[in-house]
Amino acid sequence: MSPLLLLLAAGLAQQNPPAASPKPPAAKSAEDQLPEEDESLRPKDYAFNPLQATREVQTGDFYMKKGKYKAAVARYTEATRWNPQMAEAFRKLGEAEEKQDDPKEAREAYQKSLELDPDSKAAGEVKKRLQKLAAS
Repeated sequence: MSPLLLLLAAGLAQQNPPAASPKPPAAKSAEDQLPEEDESLRPKDYAFNPLQATREVQTGDFYMKKGKYKAAVARYTEATRWNPQMAEAFRKLGEAEEKQDDPKEAREAYQKSLELDPDSKAAGEVKKRLQKLAAS
């Protein structure tokens, strides 16, 4: 490159200084930093929803029939969150926990079921299961 061109290029560089770098974005809260596809990682807000609780119990029943006890436990647990007064969901949660060989969790679920509805048709069976779990 000729010296004249170098001088012209240097002069233009002084007339047009480089643009200031843009400011970094403001810090986001931990919740805003989650990628969009990770919606499942956000904690759910449970509000009383008996219809959703019933759907969860029905789905849990499907998994119980298929022998997929871990999935059934998850569904029955969801049902108890949507409707914490649903004795049936706690009873079925106890059955699923019992099938998974988790007697402590099964006892807790059965006790909650009896606490919510001590006069239900299934109360006698639940009491027998509690006695059986206490003996083992």
